[in-house]
Amino acid sequence: MVSAQQPTITPGDNLVVEGLPPIPVSLVDTVERYTQFRSASIASWHPTKRQMLISTRFGDTRQVHLVEFPLAARKQLTFFSERVSGATFQPSKGNYFVFSKDIGGNEFNQNFRYDFATGDIKLLTDGKSKNSRGVWSNSGDRMIYSSTRRTGKDRDLYIIQPQKPESDKLLAEVDGGGWFGLNWSPDDSQFLMLEYVSINESYLWLFDTRTGDKSLITAKKEGKEKVAYNGGIFAKDGKGLYVITDRDSEFSRLAYLNLTTFEHTYLTSDIPWDVEDFDLSEDGKNLAFVTNEDGTGVLHILDTTTRKEKPLPKLPVGQIYGVRWHRNNQDLGFTLVSARSTADVYSLNIINNKVERWTESETGGLNTENFPEAELVRWKSFDDKIISGFLYRPPAKFKGKRPVIINIHGGPEGQFRPTFLGRLNYYLNELGVAVLFPNVRGSAGYGKTFLKLDNDYKREDSVKDIGALLDWIGTQPNLDKNRILVTGGSYGGYMSLAVATKYSNKIRAAIDIVGISNFVTFLENTESYRRDLRRVEYGDERDPKMREFLLNISPVNNADKITVPLFVIHGKNDPRVPLKEAEQIVATVRKNDVPVWYLMAKDEGHGFSKKKNVDFQFYSTVMFVKRFLLK
Repeated sequence: MVSAQQPTITPGDNLVVEGLPPIPVSLVDTVERYTQFRSASIASWHPTKRQMLISTRFGDTRQVHLVEFPLAARKQLTFFSERVSGATFQPSKGNYFVFSKDIGGNEFNQNFRYDFATGDIKLLTDGKSKNSRGVWSNSGDRMIYSSTRRTGKDRDLYIIQPQKPESDKLLAEVDGGGWFGLNWSPDDSQFLMLEYVSINESYLWLFDTRTGDKSLITAKKEGKEKVAYNGGIFAKDGKGLYVITDRDSEFSRLAYLNLTTFEHTYLTSDIPWDVEDFDLSEDGKNLAFVTNEDGTGVLHILDTTTRKEKPLPKLPVGQIYGVRWHRNNQDLGFTLVSARSTADVYSLNIINNKVERWTESETGGLNTENFPEAELVRWKSFDDKIISGFLYRPPAKFKGKRPVIINIHGGPEGQFRPTFLGRLNYYLNELGVAVLFPNVRGSAGYGKTFLKLDNDYKREDSVKDIGALLDWIGTQPNLDKNRILVTGGSYGGYMSLAVATKYSNKIRAAIDIVGISNFVTFLENTESYRRDLRRVEYGDERDPKMREFLLNISPVNNADKITVPLFVIHGKNDPRVPLKEAEQIVATVRKNDVPVWYLMAKDEGHGFSKKKNVDFQFYSTVMFVKRFLLK
């Protein structure tokens, strides 16, 4: 308990706090250094100078900064109370850039132009609909972006000259919310689009950039195995595409797709892992790509003429994101993060194989070399399937069996991969709590068969994977089966609630962050542009049999079985999992005579992004862990 004399912190006016005890200032002081981690990610290379735009946070939210050379001071260019999500230089002169921003986490992004000469910012979109940032033409005069402007549901294509906002016009109407722009043909006459149906099914289309007429490149075969494509870039001669696809394979491979014969030539069949990101150099001679090898990101560069890989210098073991070629055809930029290094921006020069670091983000003054590395663990589930996850153990100074936080990823097609844990390092280093991140069935990264194991009526099989994990923890000499807390965000929030309904006798507490509590109300109320996409994964609630099943497995309808303390965290403006999902589980579980803590931010969406809100969530969670897991 906090004594009357002990000073406490006051939640911001934007926060709704119910059931939480006052948070003492002394706790804030104790955890402070763990809230001061910063990170940076690459956004865009300047087309003629060796400079780049990056995304990083100096104040409360991530903004666009300019870095003029490796480890130069970061020059902040945008100053908004809301986070700015990415930016791209005008690709020939670089005299302005286009960036995106929403309001309060509602994900209805608007596009803006920032002019370097004046610092002026101009709105380019309608101010209301959901818009993608768009893809630049090769000539650098136009962008094509998708927008829900027409119906609120369909992501139609619009074309605009950013220097002439009045030029904005509808290029083509499409049906559905799964359309994503990829690349212009070398002569700018065609535009490549991805039509996403599910993580297992997607298609590539070409649109005429003058008429908007479209043609399907990858045929839909009725009754055949569904095929997924992930990204596409035109070859320099315009005669083919480089794509990522799981066609004829358990994993996603890099392939060359001939646009005359539609034949696929696979370029990475010797790598038994997913290719997840790639970029083609301006001259078309080199393909940089990243593979996900048992959770680790591995960088490769392929010579497009010989189709052989180039030898590369050894990089730190971690994750590699956002590979981007400079127009000089020599420098490859990317973001790298590892267990002991927060995300920072690097470049690799392929002429001399020199790696340069462009940003060095702060880590609160802590020596991150002492932070634990992830350990790959495996256990057998109810049906003898082997499930894996990553375990971070506390330092050796903590003796005896350690309490465990199980942290379940969202998606559901996500995958936890070893990374910098940020604030979570406090639980390891200061409280001696082990943190375990499972990749239950349905997770990406382990092949498309594994990916489908939780679909439709198999939804609860993934919950049983956590049940098996609880049993596995009981067999580990250094882990305490009597002190386990389950948490997760989004789909991981659903999983936390589901575990609490089925295994309350095996856990101490649960934390649900922006989670689904009722699949039917979720599907009926999630934003219309994503509703059909989610029905493919979870099932269609309009079908009576599926509706009955979804209602039966929904945590809110089994909430009487939750007999452990529960903490529910949500953003009011969440377009994916509406706030109602949090409100109804809180109201229902409160009838169980167990502690229920509730934290809601009026200026956030699907997860908290503003530092002051993230900090308060962290303080509250530390209090919850200390009270219900450690005592």
